[in-house]
Amino acid sequence: MTTQTDLAPSATQTTVDQDSSARRLLTYPQLILCAVVIGAVGGLVATCYYFVLETMMHGVWHTLPAWIEPRFPSWLPTSNYVWIATTIGGFCVGLVLYFMGLPGEMAQVVDNVHNPGRIDVHKTPAMVIASLVAITAGGSAGPEAPLVQVNGSFGSWLGDRIGLEQSNVRVLTFCGMSAALGAFFGAPIGAALFALEIPHRRGLEYYEAVAPAVISAILSFAVFRISTGITIGGFYHFESVPELTPINLLEGLILGVVGAGVAVMFIYIFRLIGQLLEPLEHHLIVLATLGGLCIGLIAFFVPQTLFFSEEQIHTVIETGSTLGVTMLLVIAVAKMFAISFTLHSGFLGGFIFPLFFIGANVGLAIALAVPQIHPTVSMVCLMAAVNVAVTKTPISTSIILSVLSGTAMLPVIVISSFTSFVLTGKVAMIGTQRSRQLDEKRPQLWAKSDLLPTPQ
Repeated sequence: MTTQTDLAPSATQTTVDQDSSARRLLTYPQLILCAVVIGAVGGLVATCYYFVLETMMHGVWHTLPAWIEPRFPSWLPTSNYVWIATTIGGFCVGLVLYFMGLPGEMAQVVDNVHNPGRIDVHKTPAMVIASLVAITAGGSAGPEAPLVQVNGSFGSWLGDRIGLEQSNVRVLTFCGMSAALGAFFGAPIGAALFALEIPHRRGLEYYEAVAPAVISAILSFAVFRISTGITIGGFYHFESVPELTPINLLEGLILGVVGAGVAVMFIYIFRLIGQLLEPLEHHLIVLATLGGLCIGLIAFFVPQTLFFSEEQIHTVIETGSTLGVTMLLVIAVAKMFAISFTLHSGFLGGFIFPLFFIGANVGLAIALAVPQIHPTVSMVCLMAAVNVAVTKTPISTSIILSVLSGTAMLPVIVISSFTSFVLTGKVAMIGTQRSRQLDEKRPQLWAKSDLLPTPQ
């Protein structure tokens, strides 16, 4: 199902635009105060979402299998539970979308941030329910995109509620998005920059939102970590890297080139699956059920592709070397198809950790094939390069991965990120990414396709 965004303004948006002359601007202290409020609320929202999702995941993938697998018929191996669960989950996703409507996805969020500068809060219930069901069903998409839309829409709602001009509402929307990512990534500065980078293809442009966004991300991060008890620091425990040398910088450059190639391969697989599923895009229940079946069948043969891969990356780091080069590459390619079926069949979620997972597998395969390259260097650089090529977020991705990996590899990660960023400048998966100036010149040009040339 090809992602498209309807740029026709709603009646509510038109009314807001007509009334913009009566709206006001916040002073800087008032703006910071709003950022604090949004950050605190964002942390609480992320905490509630986290506990509900954990409960649902445990029920579907631990409690229910323990009860139902002994009752499987003798002719049906219990390993088939995987594709049965994902197919039923897909059907449930389709029901939610059919009855509650399509809440949109990342491309639409990016478009709305540019114009009209706000995210519709009325789509929040559908997004919350559909994303919880989709992630629980085992799709290769994580909670960052739903949280970005939910918390971003709260920032927009707050700005509209107190009668702010569009520029201020957009900043508060960014604060909500940053709060969501700050809680999710555990790297507040990187999370805030990610929220500000992703609307664009050639670097961050909404500079006025940096400080409020960082404050919201820090507050949300603190509230979330205190509420959940999750520790602060490096999330992944990579093998320690010896003291960096100039040769590591060259490795970062080469790995960035490889990562760019891997990402382009993924983008074209993503586009191919979208074209294959496009005839079903108006049949939401059938499409989501078929998507769930495909996700389950992929996981039946390659179990590592199930879920959004935050935990699965731990497994790659700890035991991936026992799989061998060929199997690691097979897992990476299978994950590309799993992500594509997930997102094109109506499963809602983000693809950042799935992209990290692809990079980790390919990076470890390279390290096994070329022992001169340290596994940690190869894995982290490929994780960065693959994600940057798709999301166009070189600065924030470098910071986030340096925090998550707990390494001192930031210079090498930056080289790999920007190499991939430069090489993939003319190809993108999020078709609505654009320069902020284009909203004044050509506001309806960039929502026609998921895969568009870079604006000149």
